[in-house]
Amino acid sequence: MIARYTTTAMEQIWSDENRYQKWLDVELAACEAWARLGKIPAESLKNIKANAKFEVRRIEEIEEVTRHDVIAFVSCVGEYVGDDARYIHMGLTSSDVLDTAYALLLKESGQVILEDMKALLQALKRRAYDFKHVPAMGRSHGIHAEPITFGLKFALWFAETKRNIKRMQAAVEAISYGMISGAVGTYANVPPEVEAYVCKKLRLKPAPISTQVIQRDRHAQFFTTLAIIGGTLEKIATEVRHLQRTEVLEVSEPFGKGQKGSSAMPHKKNPILSENITGMARLLRGYCLSSLENIALWHERDISHSSVERVIGPDATAITDFALKRITGLIEGLMVYPENIARNLELTKGLWHSQNVLLALVEAGIARDTAYAWVQRNALPVWDGKKTFKELLLKDKDVVGTLGQKRIEDLFDLSHHLAHVDTIFERVFK
Repeated sequence: MIARYTTTAMEQIWSDENRYQKWLDVELAACEAWARLGKIPAESLKNIKANAKFEVRRIEEIEEVTRHDVIAFVSCVGEYVGDDARYIHMGLTSSDVLDTAYALLLKESGQVILEDMKALLQALKRRAYDFKHVPAMGRSHGIHAEPITFGLKFALWFAETKRNIKRMQAAVEAISYGMISGAVGTYANVPPEVEAYVCKKLRLKPAPISTQVIQRDRHAQFFTTLAIIGGTLEKIATEVRHLQRTEVLEVSEPFGKGQKGSSAMPHKKNPILSENITGMARLLRGYCLSSLENIALWHERDISHSSVERVIGPDATAITDFALKRITGLIEGLMVYPENIARNLELTKGLWHSQNVLLALVEAGIARDTAYAWVQRNALPVWDGKKTFKELLLKDKDVVGTLGQKRIEDLFDLSHHLAHVDTIFERVFK
């Protein structure tokens, strides 16, 4: 596990103690199911439940000899239980325990991630309303396009995060399946009633069909969802990085007292939080690919997926948890500079009104190609000269002759671009 990126909650979930406890929960639930079927005496079950426990160090010692983790675990538990240990793991194969327990671990992790996203959602909503009516330049291809409001950026991320919450809920549902179906999924030595009891006890659903493993398309959906969440976080981080560039400087990340930006240049304030999140998103996409490759196993099972999942389970969930907490803190502490936003809005001297003028000419009866040419011949010189777009238009006989001076003046009203902001906010935050 990448310990540096592990929060306390996620570290506890993926600890050896919790992992083995989940194994024990599965084994004890199976024993209870067998007892209900009359296959384990009541006194034996009582003894098993009273004394079944484990010690991580002892499991590791046994595994050094057996080279099999589940056998080592069962042997360790058996040392505490005594003769009744013969009933533990009865009719089960290792994957019955491993896959059912893995579902529990992913489910727990998914719940932590869902809570993280709800916190991010609230932070985005607050900042969206903070800047709901602050005009800002919208950009396409990195070039000034037409005005938006700065709050719309946060509203956009809010809507995407809501979709990610739905995706994560669906992924948790997809992964919340257990199985107790035996060596190749045929229930030859353990009846479906045991599986049904175990899954109900552990708040999982029985897989309708399995082989020796739960099918890995379920896991792939889970890890793909984490990658999509990572993509959203990278999207936010990339925007912050662009907006913090010296030439733009509409925002900057929070910069703590005593923080240093560069070992060589004392003046630097770098977007390190956003850059860090960008890197973590790349990891999540890599883990997603690994989970997709786990879907195709040989026949009823091989173990090529096992080593992969030992890494991507804890790492992907821990990184997602960490990245969500980091981006939430970034959003809450983001420094926004309205004066720079206003300055950037005027950099292109009104060029962003060009579409208004084009449409007005078309409505006045000018052919679109002709209208486009008239507007463009006045727009392009603005990039190289000192005159504003409106000044040039007011000297163009064709444009003035068609629209008149007052109509041209009216077309340069900023409110035209922002007239439907309230409608957008109502749709996003209703």
